[in-house]
Amino acid sequence: MRTTRIVFSVLFLVQLSVTQAQDTLSQSTTRLRPDPYRLSWKTDATLMGLVGVAGVSSLLLEQQVQPFKVGDLSQFDRSQVNAFDRGATYKWSPGAFQLSDQTLTTNFVATGLIAVPTLFRHKNWATVPLMYIEVLALPTLIQQTVKNIALRTRPYVYNPDAPLDPKLAPNGRQSFFSGHAGTAFASAVFASEMFRHFYPNSKLKPVVWVVMLGLASTTSLMRYEAGYHFPSDILVGALFGSVAGWGIPKLHEVKRQSTLSQRLHIQPWNNGFATGINARLLVFSR
Repeated sequence: MRTTRIVFSVLFLVQLSVTQAQDTLSQSTTRLRPDPYRLSWKTDATLMGLVGVAGVSSLLLEQQVQPFKVGDLSQFDRSQVNAFDRGATYKWSPGAFQLSDQTLTTNFVATGLIAVPTLFRHKNWATVPLMYIEVLALPTLIQQTVKNIALRTRPYVYNPDAPLDPKLAPNGRQSFFSGHAGTAFASAVFASEMFRHFYPNSKLKPVVWVVMLGLASTTSLMRYEAGYHFPSDILVGALFGSVAGWGIPKLHEVKRQSTLSQRLHIQPWNNGFATGINARLLVFSR
């Protein structure tokens, strides 16, 4: 029950931030700001091609992963783990595992609450959804491919207090790097960057960053507490996801002209009696 209250509180805070930003924007400007993103056949074909290659690679490599047998478990001694990561071998918590899924889902929903108003406002139904698919798919499929190549043993395999069943599943050999951390930070950075670009004058930008990164950090911490990932798994996942969450919108960002050249419109005119040049400078209220 407590977890549910926290989740709804976060979602309410994000929705309130977006609503206030929209109200402020509608009151302070008489013109709709241009859409900051644009799809590109070259960019999106390349990204979706990478998604496809990563997906096929992940699927093929997944079939090759052989789970540990009971006799293999005796070889795992936590003293073999480096000092930085060793603390994770003492962790095991099904509750933390469930909470990591819940906060990740909340992250997705919060991103949707930020994105949906921009879709209705700009009537551009393809750009943001496709970017978000790319932001989620690339870290997810690439990390799964890396997991199936690295075959790093999960921390709970070293923990004698953890149950036997998960140790004997193929998942027990897929620790590096953290998919939850990668996906959570990809979504969080994407949502925050999207809010920053659609509402550049909003005072709520820091709030959105804090809420979204807080959700991503909580997801990552719970994966550690659950015994599913070493700190190094999480750090690499968070870094990779953050790069994807920032880089994919950056690739789609519309390159604007200088502020003056964008707002200054010059055109010739003739009314039959005289000829001249008409210059208009568009002024946006802030």
